[in-house]
Amino acid sequence: MDINEMRSLVTVAGLVCFLAIGFWAYSGKRRKDFDEAANLPFTDPEEKNNEPK
Repeated sequence: MDINEMRSLVTVAGLVCFLAIGFWAYSGKRRKDFDEAANLPFTDPEEKNNEPK
């Protein structure tokens, strides 16, 4: 196996990993978790930050 075959294999493996992560991220099972994570910046700060010092 020469260097060009190794480069091809690494490229194909990278593409497969990229596609697998894309399918995982956009699968319907993950939608609820990602919607909750998207709303995190809009949640109220914790109560301990509002206590008088």
